Amino acid sequence: MATYSSVGFLVLIFVGILGSSHGQLQLNFYSKSCPKAEKIIQDYVQKHIPNAPSLAAALLRMQFHDCFVRGCDASVLLNSTKSTGNQTEKVAIPNQTLRGFSFIDGVKKIVEAECPGVVSCADIVALVARDSVVVTGGPYWNVPTGRRDGRISNASEALADIPAPTSNFTRLQSSFAKKGLDLKDLVLLSGAHTIGVSHCPSFSSRLYNFTGTFDTQDPSLDSEYAANLKAKKCKSINDNTTIVEMDPGSFRTFDLSYFKLLLKRRGLFQSDAALTTSSTTKSYINQLVKGSLKEFYAEFAQAMEKMGRIEVKTGSNGEIRKQCAFVN
Repeated sequence: MATYSSVGFLVLIFVGILGSSHGQLQLNFYSKSCPKAEKIIQDYVQKHIPNAPSLAAALLRMQFHDCFVRGCDASVLLNSTKSTGNQTEKVAIPNQTLRGFSFIDGVKKIVEAECPGVVSCADIVALVARDSVVVTGGPYWNVPTGRRDGRISNASEALADIPAPTSNFTRLQSSFAKKGLDLKDLVLLSGAHTIGVSHCPSFSSRLYNFTGTFDTQDPSLDSEYAANLKAKKCKSINDNTTIVEMDPGSFRTFDLSYFKLLLKRRGLFQSDAALTTSSTTKSYINQLVKGSLKEFYAEFAQAMEKMGRIEVKTGSNGEIRKQCAFVN
């Protein structure tokens, strides 16, 4: 997804939300313990993302999915284990199309070689998401560090906490509010849909069985856009493999066109269309469309920094995983 007067104001809000038991994240947290860490991560991203630019959207989505379940603690990276029989977030329906796990492992490996046991997987996820977006020409935002990694990961929590693409406005509002995010954050963070792709099952019910009866279409979806999707993309309700751009025409460019499409009833997901059903969120969308790209970047940056602070583990909470897919 109000312009805040300062980052300091945001920090105050978050200390209030998260409680005094949580230490504070800080910029350059590793300046003494692993001074080259952020540069190593940035260099890795700059080397590899230009060869696979679509990964930028995937890595941004990974951070979102991580932060919405148990906070930004890299719990989304944990593998299910046969010994405990525990099904982790990774296997939950919302995360089955996540990509970029091997990319994070690659980053972790070189950071571990430089400074064993110092830099958390949670911080790597946050830094990689930012650096990947920047490399593809998108906005820059501050990433305060000092997160620690969680030891618990449950598939059922991911299913409950990650807003589905079929969500209506009420569900979106409550999902975000639970994490200390407001309606402006909802709009701004949804703006990440300006890059990236989706698979047909995330929205094909809007085309083929919107009311639960076959051949009913979502009336809130522009009919020409719907016809095009049916003819050229998701040709049947059973198509699970076709990839569709979330922001057709500029899905590789971090711009305002996603918001312009929303106002034309051309948001791909029900959750996109839902943003125009509230007068508050619709007015934010109108403000963004009338404003400059620079203004959107600045506000998106604030929303991302805010999201990156959700329920973080710091100090003696959690651990620093040696491998991101396993607890120590």
